[in-house]
Amino acid sequence: MNRAENIPYLSGDTLSGLGITTGDVIDSIEALIRGIAQGTVWNAPKAVIMPSDGRYMMAALAAMDKPSLLAVKTIVLNPRNSARGLPQINGLVTMLDSETGLPVAIMDGNWITAVRTAGLSAAAAKYMANKDAAVAAFIGCGVQAKSHLRAFADLFPLRRVKLFGRGQANIDGLCRLADELGLSSEICRSGRQAAEGAELLVTSVTYSGQLEPFMDADWLAPGCFAAITDLSAPWRKESFSAFDIITIDDMEQEAALPNKLVDPDYVTGDLAGLILGEFKGRTSADQRTAFIFRGHALGDLALASLAFRKFGET
Repeated sequence: MNRAENIPYLSGDTLSGLGITTGDVIDSIEALIRGIAQGTVWNAPKAVIMPSDGRYMMAALAAMDKPSLLAVKTIVLNPRNSARGLPQINGLVTMLDSETGLPVAIMDGNWITAVRTAGLSAAAAKYMANKDAAVAAFIGCGVQAKSHLRAFADLFPLRRVKLFGRGQANIDGLCRLADELGLSSEICRSGRQAAEGAELLVTSVTYSGQLEPFMDADWLAPGCFAAITDLSAPWRKESFSAFDIITIDDMEQEAALPNKLVDPDYVTGDLAGLILGEFKGRTSADQRTAFIFRGHALGDLALASLAFRKFGET
């Protein structure tokens, strides 16, 4: 029987040292999606609490039986954390044995969130982006921008990065990462300037109830793939009609939540349908495509189970 003092805690540094690649994460996500179709993997719509003071609290749950693991991720987003010298988003992943219910591990939720979000985008991009995409644009330059840049640099022959953000430290950090990856970078004066001409676009603007939409899908070049990770908050949602194909993370979850990320009439299908071949993510090189998502518990389980396995191998 597991005892509390024997349950490992995997910090961000420990998780970073496991050598998990973008390909590993995509393979794990695809395997779990096939598991859902086979009845050996399950996930529930996320639960959300949004107090009137601007905080965003979320819990996500997914489980599998081969191996027997259950992952629960809980996070709190609080814009006031910046004044405390803390990241705006903090969280934890708790893992149990899905057969016995006994705890098996605790993991840093910040690292899991960053890497799994980029992994979900990469899994969608594998099917929805043009393979020769060389110019990536980032609206928002924080943790998610960095994790997406690393993931997309693994998948595509990137040459140039365009970026627009509001925090100079984050802008400088993303430029440094681009330089480390051998890419040129261009700091833009507006979201439109960054988006125009991009072949891959990532928006990761921190959620705020006061944010006024400033992005328009009509600005995107033919063939662009957009990964919209920020509840589509910075986007003028009526402009989403400019996309030829829109995939969301989970149709069941989206149906259960009141505030829709995108007009359901614009949605082609979800990530499971995309990976299982129920529809094509792109049928011509000039189509504008988008993956618009709010976070998928399956992605947390995919990464957490992968990390737990690799940790056990060390």
